[in-house]
Amino acid sequence: MKRQEQLKQLVNQTRPYWQRDETRPAVRSAFTKALQCQTLELGAEVFASENEEKILGHPCKSRPCPSCGYRATVQWQRERFAALPDVPYKGVTFTMPDVLWPLFRDNSHLTTALPSLAARIIQIRVGTRSGLHVGVMAILHTFNGKLEFNSHVHTMVTAGGLYGLSDKWIRTVYCQRDGLLASWRKAVIRLLRDALRGGQLVSALTVDEIEAILDAQEKRWWSVKVQNFRSKEHFLKYAGRYVRRPPIAQRRITHVGKRTVKFWYMDKKLGRKVDV
Repeated sequence: MKRQEQLKQLVNQTRPYWQRDETRPAVRSAFTKALQCQTLELGAEVFASENEEKILGHPCKSRPCPSCGYRATVQWQRERFAALPDVPYKGVTFTMPDVLWPLFRDNSHLTTALPSLAARIIQIRVGTRSGLHVGVMAILHTFNGKLEFNSHVHTMVTAGGLYGLSDKWIRTVYCQRDGLLASWRKAVIRLLRDALRGGQLVSALTVDEIEAILDAQEKRWWSVKVQNFRSKEHFLKYAGRYVRRPPIAQRRITHVGKRTVKFWYMDKKLGRKVDV
C-alpha cells in the first residue's frame, strides 16, 4: 500500500465510529474531506498538450489530511516566524500528575483552558516580580508518542520584556521554576475543583473520590521545566506538528489490519523505536 493512502484507509475503516450524530459536524466534515482529497469528488484541474493530458484533483485543505496538513503547518510556521520579534526566548513546559489526565480527557472544555491558564501564570509572576510585560505563546499537547492521552502545555516566552508602561526593553527575564510550579498546581486544582462543585465535571468517579484525588495532588511535587531556546524557529517547528498536523505521521504506521493498527514510536528511555 502506498504510504500516502494508509491514513485514508484508517479513516475509511473507522467510518462507523465517527460518522455519527454525536460526533461534532466539524470532525465529520474534516474526515470526509480528507477521504476525498485529490479525487474527482472535489473537482480537478486538467492540463493537456497535443500529446498528453494530466488530471490533478483538488486538495481538501483539511488538517487531518497528511498532505494538506503539512502545507498548513508550513504556512503557520512562516506566519508566526514573521510576526514574532527577533529576540531570545525561553521555554517553559507545564505538566501534571498522570492521575489527573482522565479528568481532562473526559472534559475537553477544561483541557482547552490550559494554554491561557499557563500564559497568564507566566505573565502575572514575571510582572509581579520584575514589572515586565513578556510575550508568551502557549501550545496545548494532549498525547504522547504512543498516542496516549497526556495533557500538558509547552510555552515560548520572550527572554526579555517591556518595563512597566514604557517602551524600554529589558533584555533579561528570570522565570523562577518553583514559583511557576506552585502557581500552576494551584490554578489547575482550582479549575478542576470549581468545575466539580459547579456540576460541570464529567467522570466515572464519585465526587468524594475526585475530591480525595485533588487533595492529594495539591500537596505533591509537579514538574515544570524551564529552558533556553536556540531560536524561535526551533520552537515553531516542534509546536507546528501539534497545532496543524494529524497526531501521527504516516511513516510511523507499519501495518493496517481489520481490527489492529501497528505503528512505532521513539522510546526516549530506551533510545530506540518501539512497536505498538
